[in-house]
Amino acid sequence: MTHTFRKYMLAAASVIALAGASPAFAATELTVQRFFGACDADFGTNTDVRKAVGECGIITSLINKFNADNPDVHVTVTTVEWPGYDQLTAQFAAGDPPDIVTIHQSVLADYQSKGLLMPLDDVLKSVGVASSDFTDASLNGVTKDGKIYGLPIDNWTMLYHINLDLFKKADLLNADGTPKLPTSVDELMAQAKQFKEKTGKPYFVQNLANEVALYTRNLYTYLFQQDSNFFADPKQVKINTPEAKKVLEMYKAIYDNGYTTKDLDYAAGINAFLAGEGGVHLNGTWVIGDYTASSEKAGTALNAGGYAVYPYPQLFPGKKAQYADGHSWAVSQKDRSDEQTAAIGKFLKFFHDNDFDWSRTGHLPAVKAVLASDQFKALPHRDTISAIATLGTPLPSTVQRQFAIQDIIGQEMSAAITGQKEIDAALTDMEQRINELLANI
Repeated sequence: MTHTFRKYMLAAASVIALAGASPAFAATELTVQRFFGACDADFGTNTDVRKAVGECGIITSLINKFNADNPDVHVTVTTVEWPGYDQLTAQFAAGDPPDIVTIHQSVLADYQSKGLLMPLDDVLKSVGVASSDFTDASLNGVTKDGKIYGLPIDNWTMLYHINLDLFKKADLLNADGTPKLPTSVDELMAQAKQFKEKTGKPYFVQNLANEVALYTRNLYTYLFQQDSNFFADPKQVKINTPEAKKVLEMYKAIYDNGYTTKDLDYAAGINAFLAGEGGVHLNGTWVIGDYTASSEKAGTALNAGGYAVYPYPQLFPGKKAQYADGHSWAVSQKDRSDEQTAAIGKFLKFFHDNDFDWSRTGHLPAVKAVLASDQFKALPHRDTISAIATLGTPLPSTVQRQFAIQDIIGQEMSAAITGQKEIDAALTDMEQRINELLANI
């Protein structure tokens, strides 16, 4: 090969390489930031969503499938430690937020009120997604000032996850094999006492170490059940009340009488329940899939007598309700090309169309057609948790800083329940701290 010919061939190759890398041939890039954990070892390359289990496995596989099905779009994923809002706030402050991000519906207002999120009405309409597709609960959760600021993918709540083998040993099963659930505070205490006496184990498995969310969600549920309108004014809470005191007194009695585990963090709480170390695990919809899988595996604690899951029992004679929230995909407000906006529409439409697979986590689907489908109803335990669709109650959508409020309530409840503070003092401090926070928004 002559020197001249070799130069010609190298030049031609360079032109071809440049053409292949030109925007006309490149996929549109999107950045996605999410929580739900990391599980690349198990699902990092999986595109068969039906083989995936759990929140992390399913969302990882869904995004893998989206990339595989849409070669004209490439999604780069960053996984953050739950819930990731400190990092997101810093990214917005630096002017470099992700394109698409997982946000709790309870948190949307924090970012939407500052003009940081893009209204999605037009984008959703462009890909054939109508607001009427969504359940009332999920649509209300993402609607602010008359516009949609997130694609809802679910609604979730806390549940009673029950070890039926231990309930049988405690003589707390009905004749049909279903668990006996309390209908009042007094009945709860009596059943917890009976459970401990007959099994030698605590009635509740709770993750109370390094925890705030569980305390707060429990309080909200039992305030709702007492018809307490503690956020009648979204900028000033009234939580130092007789209704709140009853809830703290109940959980302190549970703690003091040894009716609950005490020193477990979140992961340890899951492991304790799976090992049969307590009767009722207070955890969310998201573990139903994993617990069901464990109950179907021979030799496990949940396989011994079975696993059941129910909404929190009605312990007070008020509204039938329990605290609920939801997850959504939100889109940052920033300059984009038409191609990027169209790619975002594709991504949101994909998750709308695959809401059934996401609902296998245990969350209630956001899409009405999925909620009403035989396919969804055939999933394990959906008959017992379906009432959440009407029981689920969020805080008013106009309440900002809900995660910061959650931290304050959890800290003060923990201090009261573990005996570091008197209940009255904890409630006083709780109300004062929240109102100082809201006054400075």
